[in-house]
Amino acid sequence: MADKKFKQKICAHWQFYLIVALPMIYFILFKYIPMYGILLAFKKYRISKGIWGSPWVGLNQFIKFFSNPSALQIMWNTFILSMYALFASIPLAVIMALALNETQSKTWRKSVQMVTYAPYFISTVVMVSILMQFMNPALGLFNVIRGAFGLEARNFMGEPGLFRHIYVWSALWQNTGYNAIIYLAALTSINPELYEAARVDGVNKFQKIWHVDLPGIKSTIVIMFILNMGFVMSLGFEKAFLMQNPLNLETAEIMSTYVYKMGLVNSDFSYSTAIGVINSIINVCLILLFNKLAKAKKDEGGLW
Repeated sequence: MADKKFKQKICAHWQFYLIVALPMIYFILFKYIPMYGILLAFKKYRISKGIWGSPWVGLNQFIKFFSNPSALQIMWNTFILSMYALFASIPLAVIMALALNETQSKTWRKSVQMVTYAPYFISTVVMVSILMQFMNPALGLFNVIRGAFGLEARNFMGEPGLFRHIYVWSALWQNTGYNAIIYLAALTSINPELYEAARVDGVNKFQKIWHVDLPGIKSTIVIMFILNMGFVMSLGFEKAFLMQNPLNLETAEIMSTYVYKMGLVNSDFSYSTAIGVINSIINVCLILLFNKLAKAKKDEGGLW
C-alpha cells in the first residue's frame, strides 16, 4: 500500500523528481564515486597493479608530507593568500553593492555595472598575460611610468613580497563587480517600510546604510563568508601556477600547484592524493568552525 502511494506521488509530481534527480546524478557521478580514489593516499600506487593491487602503506604519505621542510610554508602560503583575498573581496563587493543601490541615475548605474562586470569574463590566461605585459621589467607600463619619474625598473613579478598583492588585487579588479550581484539582490529584499521609517526619523544616507542596509544583508554576508571558508585551502591552481617563476616561489607555491607538480609532473599519485586529503580535512574543519561561530550569534545564524 505504501509502495503504491509512493508511486502515485512520483507519477503525479514526476517533473519535480526529474529536476531533483539531475543534480543528484551529477553529484553521485562526479563527487561521490571519485571518492574511491582517496584510497591512493594510503597506498604506494603502481599503475600496473591498480588501486586495489597496490601495497598499503598506511599514513606514510601523510608523514612524508609533514616531514617535508617546505610543507608548513606551502600551507601558510595557501592560507594567508586565500584569507587575504577573502577579507579584501567581501568588503569591496559589499561597498560596491551599497554604492550602486544608492545611485539614483539608472543610466549611470547600468554603465558602472557593465564596466565592473566585464573583467569577470576575461580568462585567467589572458589576465595573467596582461599582468606580465604591464609589469615587464623593460617595456612594461608600470616601469615606463617609474622611468618617467627617474626611478629604476623593478621586476614586479619576480619579487616574492609582491606576489600576494598582485594576485589578490588583480582578482579584485576582475571579480568585485560580479561578486556584488548577490549583495545587490539581498538589498532588494529589505522591507521598504524600514526606509520610510528611517526617512521619517531624519537619518542621512550614511546612517541609513549603517542602520538599515547593512543589518538587512548581514546574514547574506555571513553565509558568503562561511561558504568561502570551505575553499580556503583549495585556492585556484591556474592563476597561481601561471604567475609562478623561480624568483617568487617563496610565496607563490601553494597547495594546488604543489599537488600538480607532485602528482602529474613527478607521477607520485599517492603523495599528491594525501595532500589533497589534508586540504579537504582543513577546509571541512574551517567551515564547521566558522559555521559554529556564526550560530553563536542567533540573529545571524549559519548554514545549518
